[in-house]
Amino acid sequence: MLLNSAKRITTNFKKTPILSLVRHKGAYEGDEKTTVRIINQELELGLMVDSYATYGFRLNNGVTVLGPMALFPRTVLSWQVRGSYEITEESLRLFKILEPKIDLLIVGLETNERKAIDTAFRAARANKLNVELLTTEHACSTFNFLNAEGRSVAGALIPPLSVTVNEDDMLQTQLHYRNLYQQDL
Repeated sequence: MLLNSAKRITTNFKKTPILSLVRHKGAYEGDEKTTVRIINQELELGLMVDSYATYGFRLNNGVTVLGPMALFPRTVLSWQVRGSYEITEESLRLFKILEPKIDLLIVGLETNERKAIDTAFRAARANKLNVELLTTEHACSTFNFLNAEGRSVAGALIPPLSVTVNEDDMLQTQLHYRNLYQQDL
């Protein structure tokens, strides 16, 4: 009987996928329960980048993401790289193990340096990912366009080092604040 129990446990253990053999201590160590808030419940709308700054991104659902992010049509994650020089095969592995597979990974780099582009390209090819390497500004608009088309796309976006403001941006800001001040509270 003991032998049958051991065989059953071994068989069940082989069927169960092992995610990690190491237990990590969580960031939250309080006594109360952790709550989860569903941010975007609109099934027909996906996440898109509304704006970006040197500190992060603002999404179409009003969420501000500080620092680099991994963006998917319905999910956003903090991407733990500090800059394009930290894009490695390991940092892009997340995009390889996704199910269903993504058609295209759009990487938004904060720089236009050839060395950074080559390093990121080699890391993506090592993971056998279809990749488009762009500056952050162009990567955001490309992600939005492909996501709106319903393509299976992901974005790995790093905030730019600087943002250029043009006359249209200043006009939009002035109009926004003028309308804000004229409203009755």
